[in-house]
Amino acid sequence: MKPVAVFRHSPTEGPGYFATFLDEHRIAWRLVRLDEGEPVPPSADAFAGLAFMGGPMSVNDDLPWIAPALALIRDAVRAKVPVIGHCLGGQLLAKALGGTVGANPVKEIGWHRVESADSDLAREWLGEAPRTLTAFQWHGETFTLPAGAARILSGEHCANQAFVVDGRHLGMQCHVEMTPELVRSWCESGAGEIAQALGGPAVQAAPHIEGQLPERLPALTATARRLYGRWIRGLAP
Repeated sequence: MKPVAVFRHSPTEGPGYFATFLDEHRIAWRLVRLDEGEPVPPSADAFAGLAFMGGPMSVNDDLPWIAPALALIRDAVRAKVPVIGHCLGGQLLAKALGGTVGANPVKEIGWHRVESADSDLAREWLGEAPRTLTAFQWHGETFTLPAGAARILSGEHCANQAFVVDGRHLGMQCHVEMTPELVRSWCESGAGEIAQALGGPAVQAAPHIEGQLPERLPALTATARRLYGRWIRGLAP
């Protein structure tokens, strides 16, 4: 099988548990370090799937890799090569397919509840999990659903938390790829952002975020396994 291309937009926002999942399932993958100036591939033909991770920038920023990344996503969708997007990656997928990205009503940082849709599609991707889940959040922007997308997760502070297009492409606003190392490093590198936003209705302090790891992370990883397990079923040979 061709490898999955994993796109990193920031050195602190690597693939986390997503890489672990691919390794466990013996699926080859290649990290594309956009944050280090590595070019966006011109075509999706060489890959079984495309995965876009998070990042502190906006998809509306004038960065040299954004337009090529959007074009690559559209090429993958045309070729039926599965795309998965985490936070910024979900916003890239939405924008590539005609959605818009702009400010969320509030900034979300920390552990927040999301609710799965009462639909066959949501159950296909999430299994028979409880309707209410706790996901990890770190974002100030959000996306609208592109044409043909179906929402499978929503949240109190951000309506569009995950969507599916054409039964194979998954865009998420929330982070399901988190590991203890990622959470702790984000709390350290994002301490200033937390301090500025603390007091908002959906921003948690770093000690609370890290203190919730033992309780929250196992369930989050179980959700990630269900989503990733469904996504890899569509990988191109």
